[in-house]
Amino acid sequence: MDILNYIGLLGGLALFLYGMDLMSDALASVSGSKLKQILESLTSSNLKGILLGAGITAIIQSSSGTTVIVVGLVNSGIMTLNQAASVIMGANIGTTMTAWILSLASISSDNLLIELLKPTSFFANPSSYRCYFDNEEKVSEE
Repeated sequence: MDILNYIGLLGGLALFLYGMDLMSDALASVSGSKLKQILESLTSSNLKGILLGAGITAIIQSSSGTTVIVVGLVNSGIMTLNQAASVIMGANIGTTMTAWILSLASISSDNLLIELLKPTSFFANPSSYRCYFDNEEKVSEE
């Protein structure tokens, strides 16, 4: 890597951090105490926070987006770290809902990537075990 790549990397990181700071300031000035009360009631328990994070992520289809918003809310003092941890955990759970929605909707495609998103692709077919072990016995006999 040459020096221009390092400068680009540092510039991008600085721009990202500046954007986070700008978003935190804007959230703090716009929200007021009403948003803080709403978030306190929605995340009063860890389970509620997890469900909130999963629901938001299922709607916007981006756990990264949910995490960035939550980090901005914590940075501006609207949410506590404990509330944010449960919401971010729920966001990570919610991002898996896409695969379950695909499998429940019985979406089928010839595209391998869409088929790999389905939860059924994570379970091995018992016949594949039989083929594997049959081949293993043949190899050991030779």
